[in-house]
Amino acid sequence: MERCSRCHRLLLLLPLVLGLSAAPGWAGAPPVDVLRALRFPSLPDGVRRAKGICPADVAYRVARPAQLSAPTRQLFPGGFPKDFSLLTVVRTRPGLQAPLLTLYSAQGVQQLGLELGRPVRFLYEDQTGRPQPPSQPVFRGLSLADGKWHRVAVAVKGQSVTLIVDCKKRVTRPLPRSARPVLDTHGVIIFGARILDEEVFEGDVQELAIVPGVQAAYESCEQKELECEGGQRERPQSQQPHRAQRSPEQQPSRLHRPQNQEPQSQVRELGEPPSAAHPREGRHPGISPP
Repeated sequence: MERCSRCHRLLLLLPLVLGLSAAPGWAGAPPVDVLRALRFPSLPDGVRRAKGICPADVAYRVARPAQLSAPTRQLFPGGFPKDFSLLTVVRTRPGLQAPLLTLYSAQGVQQLGLELGRPVRFLYEDQTGRPQPPSQPVFRGLSLADGKWHRVAVAVKGQSVTLIVDCKKRVTRPLPRSARPVLDTHGVIIFGARILDEEVFEGDVQELAIVPGVQAAYESCEQKELECEGGQRERPQSQQPHRAQRSPEQQPSRLHRPQNQEPQSQVRELGEPPSAAHPREGRHPGISPP
């Protein structure tokens, strides 16, 4: 009888053990440095070095005909995280409306994307096809197409997505995805472009990272940022600079700076005139920021 009782207890524990062994591989996974994964430091065609947000920082200027992509599985071998932070330091050509990053499934379905410009759009579609296009988050009233540097953090958690711009503006939108969303990692991740779309990113990018969990997105603004050594940083939207602790543990947005590389002394500014309004803007319901 005692032996049967012991067997019964083991059977009750079996689902728990199996559940733990089947936990997603991204639990506790490290941040993904997208720029390094796409080989930006090696300066592929269409990419050259440029000055970053601070004079000593190294950024990358992206222009046509840059083709920057990699298998998604290479960046996320354990699967794509359900809740995550997307962090970037970026400056686009004035008037630009184009994707910064796009993730496609093996069937060519666009599952994830961040589109910069005026407005800012966050694109997401899980394995069930949710949310439908009318429910895709649109951040109106925000512009990232003014030719200035911006620190951008996106926090995706549960049924909502929060966009944080320059640690000054924070806007949350509903993200009505399924309770257990899954993104296929057997496709491809593309920087600055979409399949069969003429719109491409043109501008400078200093950092681009995806971090499991949303803590990194919020902590990137809880710290105070140091002014640039030897001078003032370029202040996004004429805002006051923030001071920061430069420790790796407390600075999740500072993930990528190639070592022993001298930034160019002269960099042409992104000064082309603004383009016309985005032709697809009318397809999205108007949402005003709070």
